[in-house]
Amino acid sequence: MSEAASVIDVEEAVRTRYSAGARAVEAALCCPTSYDARLLAAIPDEVLERDYGCGDPTRHLHAGETVLDLGSGGGKICFLASQLVGPSGQVIGIDMNDDMLALARRNAPEVARRVGYANTTFKKGKIQDLRFDRDWLDQLLRAEHVRSEADLARLDGQIAEQRRVRPLVADASIDVVLSNCVLNLVRPEDKRELFAEIFRILRRGGRAIISDIVSDEDVPDALQQDPALWSGCISGALREDRFLAAFEEAGFYGVTLLERQAEPWRTVEGIEFRSMTVAAYKGKEGPCWDQQHAVLYRGPFRQVEDDDGHVFRRGIRTAVCEKTFRLFAQEPYRTHVELIAPRELCPLEEAPPFPCTGGTRVRHARETKGVDYRVTSEVAAATCEPNGSCC
Repeated sequence: MSEAASVIDVEEAVRTRYSAGARAVEAALCCPTSYDARLLAAIPDEVLERDYGCGDPTRHLHAGETVLDLGSGGGKICFLASQLVGPSGQVIGIDMNDDMLALARRNAPEVARRVGYANTTFKKGKIQDLRFDRDWLDQLLRAEHVRSEADLARLDGQIAEQRRVRPLVADASIDVVLSNCVLNLVRPEDKRELFAEIFRILRRGGRAIISDIVSDEDVPDALQQDPALWSGCISGALREDRFLAAFEEAGFYGVTLLERQAEPWRTVEGIEFRSMTVAAYKGKEGPCWDQQHAVLYRGPFRQVEDDDGHVFRRGIRTAVCEKTFRLFAQEPYRTHVELIAPRELCPLEEAPPFPCTGGTRVRHARETKGVDYRVTSEVAAATCEPNGSCC
């Protein structure tokens, strides 16, 4: 934890500024970003005027998905997402600021009226602690009177039970986690838990699409002592390489830089702060089994290395386990490789373990076709064109 960050109350600085931003427009909190005008038309001006983001992670959503927006604020990203996932999808906004939640909640019925369906809900919680329902706590505190240590102990027990039995967001329940310029507002000591929570709530095969402000250098302690810079998305910004690494450390694979602002949004004491949008995927955890699959890297680089340390040489049939083969058949890998499936698939329960220990293991063509494969094909005349060219 940064000692400088501990000198000030980061959460109070953020709460105060964003409460004010919910009541009146504050241009300094906004990093200019373009959005789909057709989707914006369904959102009331009150919400649009009080949007404080730095990107548009909703561009990467699909119909029918269950989406969770971290730090949903006035609800703009949620209302955009609700139209993209459609009536068969669901959108959940999580925010800790009462004023922002009130803004989003009072506009949700109007957005539903304009689009023709209601698929958006807003919940109170800390984005680094998605197990705990803060609306429930507010209701409990209004009903309970804590006057003694015994009362406090009883309250602690109720909170522990609530977190265990009725988490705000259940494990593996979300298809896509979004966030727009909010992760940098979380205290340094809570950031590891934040990325772990994103990983926890995503289903296997789910993904995070995060837009945030990052820096090109470490933010020095002197800047971290300024509450205005904290609430202004400066002091808590991760260095851009560490931002990407945080996803990998949490267990994500296929971490991809989708967008990086060319010119900095702000420069403070020579340090550049800019918007980046990153995609990260969940699903590489679990055992590895060998069913004789291979992939062939297309290029243009001579070789590349994946998150498990496999090295793929251009044009070389590289052996992979069944799990890696499935992952490479999806985003973000599919356009970069040729998938070579075995001619006869060994049942998974009979497949031997695959040593996913990195490096390159060449898969001989006979491993995929079978050692007894002896087919000889004839070129049929019907496949040739009248001009004599055949394919």
